Amino acid sequence: MPLPVYLLALAVFAMGTSEFMLAGLAPDIAAELHVSLAQAGSLTSAFAAGMVLGAPVMAALSRRWPRRASLTTFLVVFVAVHVLGARTDNFALLLVTRIVAAVVNAGFLAVAVTAATALVAPDRKARVLGVLLGGTTIACVAGVPGGALLETVFGWRAAFWAVALLCLPAIAGVLGGVPGVAARREHAGRTERTRLPGLRAELAQLRRPGLLLVLGLGALVNGATFCTFSYLAPVVTDTARLGPLWVPVVLAAFGIGSFAGVSLAGRLADRHAAAVLTLGGGALLAGWVALALAAARPAALVGLAFLLGALAFGVGGTLIARALYRAPGAPTMAGSYATASFNVGAAAGPAIGGLALATPLGLTGPSWASAVLVAAALLVHLATGRAAAY
Repeated sequence: MPLPVYLLALAVFAMGTSEFMLAGLAPDIAAELHVSLAQAGSLTSAFAAGMVLGAPVMAALSRRWPRRASLTTFLVVFVAVHVLGARTDNFALLLVTRIVAAVVNAGFLAVAVTAATALVAPDRKARVLGVLLGGTTIACVAGVPGGALLETVFGWRAAFWAVALLCLPAIAGVLGGVPGVAARREHAGRTERTRLPGLRAELAQLRRPGLLLVLGLGALVNGATFCTFSYLAPVVTDTARLGPLWVPVVLAAFGIGSFAGVSLAGRLADRHAAAVLTLGGGALLAGWVALALAAARPAALVGLAFLLGALAFGVGGTLIARALYRAPGAPTMAGSYATASFNVGAAAGPAIGGLALATPLGLTGPSWASAVLVAAALLVHLATGRAAAY
């Protein structure tokens, strides 16, 4: 795998830490800024909404920009809004910083996916996406639990400062390791402008039923993940009755599972996507039901966090790869379509979870809601003859 792919994964790690860390910070933010837990959870939805908007818009705007410059600009803005977020006492301003951070994060991911897949053979897209998504899953393993630990010891603002600092070596890595457009042009012996289809032609790929099917399934699966993940901290402390220091432990278990799942799926999804989606989807449904029933048992909670992380990211990573295969005529925009669809789920998931919290099911409500979302995705997958896998 080319070195620039790993450097892009380093940047994805920093951004992934920011996207997921609110799962451990929401209670403290709610208390300090005098808002409800559901309102604090809306920071995750706002971030996801920014990703939905930012992915296609930023990809379209930057499709002919030098990729190294685009990636660096996105990272610099990302650092700036985290510094602002760490210093504000105003919830509305914090909400705005999350939206801006999400827009530039989406732009970065859209360009990074395109840049990374261009560096490998066409039949290795799932492998290279496994490396990029590995940055996100390592964020779950180390970044998110680390943020929760910083929050426990120093307060939630320390986590924002840490993300800003993490981006600095990522910026250096992009500047030093990602080829510029000029280098790729020289290597190819022709201009990139000649190779690229028009934007209208790339957008026309969204008319393909197979692509829309994969994107819809991705939104459902990721919605289920964020529906519960966004409220995992109070499940640890209130349902399982564990101390605050157990929050990063459970988040780390989820992250380790995520890394294992996306790594395995990266090796299987190019040739065995149908099996991954069918068997993995069924196991994911069973896992959410099991969490709803057994969350009060600490050992079961930790074990299920690992299992659900593996299944959610394994199935989700496979769907991202299939989206790229289903949009062969959108070389610069396909990554943004996948990013946007998954963040439709990430935006809706916490909102659905917040509604579930208000039901008599209480803190187990989000897990039941996640099970319903995955059941819907699995039924669609099976009803269409597993077409998403081909």
